[in-house]
Amino acid sequence: MIRRDFLKTGTLSALGISLLSATEAFGQLFTPGNEKFSGTAKNIIFLVSDGMSSSTLTMANLLSERMNGRESKWISLYRKGAVTRAFMDTASANSMVTDSAASSSAWGGGVRVNNGKLNVNADGSFNTPILQKFKTAGKKVGCVTTVPITHATPAGFCVCNASRSNQEEIALQYLTLKFDVMLGGGDKYFNPIKRSDGKDVYSQFEKEAYQLAKTKSQLLAMNNKKPVLGVFGDDALPYTVDYAHDRQLQEQTPTLAEMTIKAIELMKDHPSGFVLQVEGGKVDWAAHSNDSAGLLFDQLEFDLAVEKAVAFAEKDKNTLVIITTDHGNGNPAIFGEDNIDQKFDLLKKFSHSNDWVLNQIRPNFTTTNLIELINHAQGYTISNAQAKELLAHYQKLDGAGLYNVRKLPFELLGKIQADYTAIYWASMEHSSDYVELAAFGPGSSLMNPFVRNTELHHLMLQAAGVKA
Repeated sequence: MIRRDFLKTGTLSALGISLLSATEAFGQLFTPGNEKFSGTAKNIIFLVSDGMSSSTLTMANLLSERMNGRESKWISLYRKGAVTRAFMDTASANSMVTDSAASSSAWGGGVRVNNGKLNVNADGSFNTPILQKFKTAGKKVGCVTTVPITHATPAGFCVCNASRSNQEEIALQYLTLKFDVMLGGGDKYFNPIKRSDGKDVYSQFEKEAYQLAKTKSQLLAMNNKKPVLGVFGDDALPYTVDYAHDRQLQEQTPTLAEMTIKAIELMKDHPSGFVLQVEGGKVDWAAHSNDSAGLLFDQLEFDLAVEKAVAFAEKDKNTLVIITTDHGNGNPAIFGEDNIDQKFDLLKKFSHSNDWVLNQIRPNFTTTNLIELINHAQGYTISNAQAKELLAHYQKLDGAGLYNVRKLPFELLGKIQADYTAIYWASMEHSSDYVELAAFGPGSSLMNPFVRNTELHHLMLQAAGVKA
């Protein structure tokens, strides 16, 4: 079972990063010596751990080693020298610090656009998204994510839109594109009861001969005869740490790894091959919330999806796998010297995310109720003063964080939690850090050690032998 595989999955070793000279220019992807690699990848799997700071990769590996006795798949690929490794500049057209829409658009359209835009330039012109190019070339294409399928990262590979916020409109754009496999959350953008315009987008997909899946069992029953739309939740999918301790969620909702396996199964026999984007989107949401358990267990679930994708590519021999993130977020890290190992090991006891904890608190909660709740969910005992401080925020609900609709005190809980786990946060926002990038399989040698995010668009096209 994928969930049990995840709980056994392995860790990280400390990560050494070679620094590039500040005077070194951006590398050019397509040198004469690399021309022989053009057109050798029949399939491409592009995996994105959204909002993954380098320290997130490190801590997830450490947790896996200490909890499961094995390193993460991503780090094992580095240790074995099995991948081409690079650093990537993630900036958007108007900022050193990108958002997910502009970052995905850089890969998707091959051009940097302003934050918030999906393949739309400052002058209003469009850049054709890469999955449209691959679909035109005859390949099957699709996206898998743990956030709404209409969210910025999958959308950047698929559509042009003036605003990433137009998710109801993006759902309708997907309909006209007739992509082959689209799996994630976001029922509120398809359901007529929840959409602002009352349109039944599900019925429109069915009229276009789509198979619809809203549960894990329905997804697993799908065949490759017709395209598939799978939507598994009102908004995003649950955090992995919560999922792993909730039988009902496990029965109803597929994991990222399970969706990845199914998407590959649905497309792998196509004669012209396939291109699939896979996103661990809630890594980013957890970073915006300073939610250490939400972050690290979702990073390990993403790593399991990497493992499944690489296993397919190793057997297939015709698949390029790209593994990366669109930007850093929060820059969390382990700090201190006293009892650090023991503090970090507390994460092994976590059964719930900060998101779960804060949404359990009710207006009539006492400090004793809150102390008991956190001890039950996360295995440590906060002080009365810390409990009072948290409860005080429920009188005003003024908490920060991008996806914090209820304005809960995520930042405060993250700071309190650091005393017990030794994980401290620099921010609740994206960073300008250069990020990790790895490539495996045919076409991977096209990648230079330092790249601009837009270069991946051209690398994928050249690796697959598809004209821009």
